[in-house]
Amino acid sequence: MPSSFSSIIRDSRIRIPTVTLVALAFTYASTVPYQSIIGISELGMSDGAYSALVFFAAVVNVAISLTLGIWSDRLTERRPLVLALSIAGIIGFGSIAVIHSPTIFIFSVLFLVPMSNSTYSLLFASVRARTNQLARSEAVAITSTVRALYSGSWAVAPGLVGLALVTSPSMTPAYGVAAVASLICFCLYFFFAPGNGPVRETIPNQPGFFASLKRVFAPDVFIRVFVMSLLLGLQRLNGMVSPLIVVHSIGGSVVDVGFLSGLTAFLEMPFMMMWGLVQRRFHTVHVLASGTVLYCLYLVLLGFATAPWQLYALLGLNACGAAAILSLPITYLQDLIADRPGLGSSLISLNTFIGIGVAAGVFALGTAVTDYSGTAFVGAAVGIVAILILLYLESGSRMRQPAQITLE
Repeated sequence: MPSSFSSIIRDSRIRIPTVTLVALAFTYASTVPYQSIIGISELGMSDGAYSALVFFAAVVNVAISLTLGIWSDRLTERRPLVLALSIAGIIGFGSIAVIHSPTIFIFSVLFLVPMSNSTYSLLFASVRARTNQLARSEAVAITSTVRALYSGSWAVAPGLVGLALVTSPSMTPAYGVAAVASLICFCLYFFFAPGNGPVRETIPNQPGFFASLKRVFAPDVFIRVFVMSLLLGLQRLNGMVSPLIVVHSIGGSVVDVGFLSGLTAFLEMPFMMMWGLVQRRFHTVHVLASGTVLYCLYLVLLGFATAPWQLYALLGLNACGAAAILSLPITYLQDLIADRPGLGSSLISLNTFIGIGVAAGVFALGTAVTDYSGTAFVGAAVGIVAILILLYLESGSRMRQPAQITLE
């Protein structure tokens, strides 16, 4: 997608947030695969305590993202917020790497790491504030390209960190990598962002905090966020169930799990850009429905798999559907509150939080009534129902871009 890349490279108000997102991806991708190992195996937390920590950290992340999203819309420049959150990342990740203490680990994972992760929605808000001034077809293509670059870091970071620490007695140095990545985010915005100018013009008479929250939880918005969460839950469910199918159902190994995960992440990048091109010509909902149907087909075929090679054969279908589910909802969610880039982008974090809960619920339901393969079928059914609901919401005379939704 040369035009999207050239637009990103040419415009510093898009380029700086994009490069920062690529660096930010390393903070999350280099630590998430090893966080449970450090918490449980190295620091002695119980399974229940660790689960509670992860849950409350997700709640904190949503609360911070919504709060900062509302606050950022009242500012003419998001740079100070990005710098502050980057400092939180440096301290949070760095303290875990240097101080091997359960107390430090819990405090950082519960507060400082979620603050760092909230930078994600702020950076997409910065991109959206600029692309609001462009043609919609160009804007959606740029968003898809930015999300693809973010995924590229996700594909690279875990493998590089794993190779570097293969002989290490502890996985805490992974948090040192994340601290360095946070430092890079800080430097990018400290040295290069000042020339960007205001990310948006000041909007007079900005609504207050609770009035802004009311827009998030208004029925027209929240039901769409929930449907998007059902779709994201499919991708999260696959991350839970496919490794178990590989290892326990079809005779594969953890090596197969690693290869399948890495290859899927790499293949998602070109598919995300492909979906961005398609989104230029067709309604976002129709494109998203097509991608979700492909992913549901993948889940069905996953449930029928009997040998590891069959999952390798499904890599393209898996990556194609996942790319749609991971990239297309970003624009859709931002469009729900199009006049407030920060608040609209904070819906991404809310969507992720609910999506994780959906995946956990479907996994619990599926494994209670059937096996891992059957759980994949349950997930496919949920996906079809979600698409039917979404098409109904946007059907007939109400079919329009979500940006046109007006909430009182």
